[in-house]
Amino acid sequence: MFNDIGPLELVTLIVLAVLVFGPDKLPKVIQDVTRTIRKIREFSESAKNDIREELGPEFKDFEFEDLNPKTFIRKQLDNEDLGLKEIRNGFDLKKEMAEVTDAVHSRDSDTSSSSSSGGRIDMTKKPETPDRDDRPPFDADAT
Repeated sequence: MFNDIGPLELVTLIVLAVLVFGPDKLPKVIQDVTRTIRKIREFSESAKNDIREELGPEFKDFEFEDLNPKTFIRKQLDNEDLGLKEIRNGFDLKKEMAEVTDAVHSRDSDTSSSSSSGGRIDMTKKPETPDRDDRPPFDADAT
């Protein structure tokens, strides 16, 4: 509950509580707070049990933590029935990349062994400029 409170903050809260309530009333205030927290927890647990009883036996595995979307998705993805582990294990990125690399290198070696004018595209060549009379068609929707 208070996992993110540091030691300096805790000391500050204790000093502030002593100043506000005084050293005489502080033990009674702490007892009242702990009693209230205990009652809230008991009420929460009884409400959860009532809800489980009302839902019936088909919801016996229902956990209220599953209502958190992250927990629900994590639980569903870890489910063995979906077969996601087989999909993850069947997809090997290194193997796929090696196959692509081999395909590219074999194509590259094939084209280098063939004649230089046969189907090779020169990427350094600038595209031809259109004539001044070659205008693109007019598109009324674009304007």
